[in-house]
Amino acid sequence: MNTADLGLPVDVPSTALFTDHYELTMLQAALKAGTADRRSVFECFTRRLPEGRRYGVVAGTGRVLDAVENFRFDADVLGFLRERQVVNEETLEWLASYRFSGDVWGYPEGEVYFPGSPIIRVEGSFAECVLLETVILSILNHDSAIAAAASRMASAAGDRPLIEMGARRTHELAAVAASRAAYVGGFATTSDLAAGFRYGIPTVGTSAHAFTLLHDNERAAFQAQVDSLGRNTTLLVDTYDVTEAVRTAVEVAGPELGAVRIDSGDLLLVAHRVRQQLDELGAVNTKIIVTSDLDEYAIASLAAAPVDAYGVGTQLVTGSGHPTCSMVYKLVARAESADPKAPLVPVAKKSSGGKTSIGGRKWAARRLDGDGIAEAEVIGIGPVPAELADRQLLVELVKGGEVVAREPLDVVRDRHAAARANLPLSATQLSRGEAVIPTEYVQLRSGS
Repeated sequence: MNTADLGLPVDVPSTALFTDHYELTMLQAALKAGTADRRSVFECFTRRLPEGRRYGVVAGTGRVLDAVENFRFDADVLGFLRERQVVNEETLEWLASYRFSGDVWGYPEGEVYFPGSPIIRVEGSFAECVLLETVILSILNHDSAIAAAASRMASAAGDRPLIEMGARRTHELAAVAASRAAYVGGFATTSDLAAGFRYGIPTVGTSAHAFTLLHDNERAAFQAQVDSLGRNTTLLVDTYDVTEAVRTAVEVAGPELGAVRIDSGDLLLVAHRVRQQLDELGAVNTKIIVTSDLDEYAIASLAAAPVDAYGVGTQLVTGSGHPTCSMVYKLVARAESADPKAPLVPVAKKSSGGKTSIGGRKWAARRLDGDGIAEAEVIGIGPVPAELADRQLLVELVKGGEVVAREPLDVVRDRHAAARANLPLSATQLSRGEAVIPTEYVQLRSGS
């Protein structure tokens, strides 16, 4: 596996250290107790959606599969663990041959989810499953938060394309993952070349204010850009005076000018003025792109403006106020012994404080109304009701340690658009509210 595909520096040999110290100490104790080989089922879910959100978006599944496949304890990693005395020699010996050999089921990437949805289910021995907790959660919590924000922005933008341009507002590796998640959520392009290289996302970009300030005047800057990139380029027109800049831009590029970008001011007012000016100058096909700390609310407020595309940075890569999904990874069932034929026993945390969970290996299905619109997320244990048999959500992702469900990112993106379209119309409302459909539990019993 090429670690560059994970957004990692090329000198990082594996994903094995993308974990917490206590995952390895739990492993050591379980090995000593003789419980490490007990067949176990872990599920990843969230107890609630971020405040005001009507649905969540599953994103990062493809990166999870890469991370699981690349979870290897090579000589350098083992040397680090030995030097720091994280675990004993017996545990290091076990880790040296670690290969995940279990099964993973999950919601297909791009699907929507709701409170309690078993987004990922990991099955195998306790030892091999528990080690994957942190890396799975770190990917899903980040990517799903970005995709949910992107989805809301895409819904607010309607048919107008969105440009992801948040690389400079987050960690360089997080920026690549954010670009991927934004594309899943409905963004059309990214400014991040690493994301384009690793995931095939279309990249765009022309110039910043520095390019204008470099030249003796705005005309010289526009002329240099047009001479290099052609008349179809996008000229940034708010370095000095917008009205004068638009006039100069059309004089330099002619009515064939591709677009102008506005990055400051009252975007609604300025966009109307610029559109009128462009039309009067004969540049009727020149598009208007707006940027400047946009979020879904600002995008929605520009719905009536003559804007052709939006560029979004900070608010996107920070999840538009919700940078994580609060997903958890919980043991929900385990065997009573290491015997492969031992039956699974539901288990669950029972403590107070809103952190209880429901034990048992679960299925999930989405019930539709008579018009084919989602009306409930149904979660259960045991046989799936006949009327929900063809509406089950979990698909097999890993079988016997082998990834079986890789798919092109465009397929994931299209899936999300279809899933969002099958939700009630209120799902796209930006006003605060609860999950757009309820979560219903059937045939469930708490673990012990």
